[in-house]
Amino acid sequence: MSELVFGLDTFGDVPEDDSGTLVSDARAIRQVVDEAVLAEQVGVDVVALGEHHRPEFAISSPETVLAGIATRTDRIRLASGVTVLSSDDPVRVFQRFATVDALSNGRAEVILGRGSFTESFPLFGYDLADYDVLFEEKIELFAQLLEEKPVTWSGTKRAALENADVFPKTESGHLSTWVGVGGSPQSVIRTARYGFPLMIAIIGGSPERFAPYIDLYRRAADKFGTTAHPVGMHSPGFVADTDEQAKELHWPHYKVIRDRIGALRGWPPVRREEYEAEIAHGSLYIGSPETVARKTAAAVKALGVGRFDLIYTTGAQPVSARLRSVELYGTKVLPMVRELLAD
Repeated sequence: MSELVFGLDTFGDVPEDDSGTLVSDARAIRQVVDEAVLAEQVGVDVVALGEHHRPEFAISSPETVLAGIATRTDRIRLASGVTVLSSDDPVRVFQRFATVDALSNGRAEVILGRGSFTESFPLFGYDLADYDVLFEEKIELFAQLLEEKPVTWSGTKRAALENADVFPKTESGHLSTWVGVGGSPQSVIRTARYGFPLMIAIIGGSPERFAPYIDLYRRAADKFGTTAHPVGMHSPGFVADTDEQAKELHWPHYKVIRDRIGALRGWPPVRREEYEAEIAHGSLYIGSPETVARKTAAAVKALGVGRFDLIYTTGAQPVSARLRSVELYGTKVLPMVRELLAD
């Protein structure tokens, strides 16, 4: 098996300073850049920034922040997590990530998704009734753009292209592109059809329940004659010096944002018992480095994935606690995970 890759994901959650006051969006964005620089220093392989258009999250343009990170780092890979392709323009997405790739000497990755939040659709003038067709047409166009040759394409939701050449080209001729999937079999099959690597969002329940999706991806790739790449997974978590400290820092902010989003989706308020059960048996990686490492190694082994990304921010955890979480993830958790898997 190829060497495992470990990443950190964030949506640019707006944190509190150490006095308990929410910082500005601008400071929240600068904070993410500082955390990415620290992530590189402590040995993390990838930083992935998600796109959101809500007040809790400061990052609406991941590639712009990634470009800033590119100028302050040398090694860490720079990914979106995800780019909502359905409400964006494939040509512009390619151009922006090719630009990040240039600034970072080939470290850019785009993870395309349909979006589990829908704010971007009305914001940019798209009809949610077209949710499926928008992504299907745009991923088809994006796949052609990745060949970095003149494109002729037509669809129903975007102006046609006739022998259109798109710039800048990447230096290597290859822009690393994944597809993020939340659990739709059709999305898994589509990813395999295009030969893209699969990133599975596992944000609740036992990780093992996603094993059939990974099997489906491999079987579909075999049927289509495409490559079944090592699969990635990302899940939420938080690392502190002890289990209790991690929960104390994470739970209050987790509950606020979980209940706020849950109210929009018809979910009841989350109870502490559910939270504890999700830590013990589900997909919350909360605790000391030892606890998080054991849980991470178990999930990686159970699913046979080649990449694990920890969503290390959920709500307004204090700035100092976030920095400590990044530090512990790189210096303590990852060496332990590698050791556990080697054994």
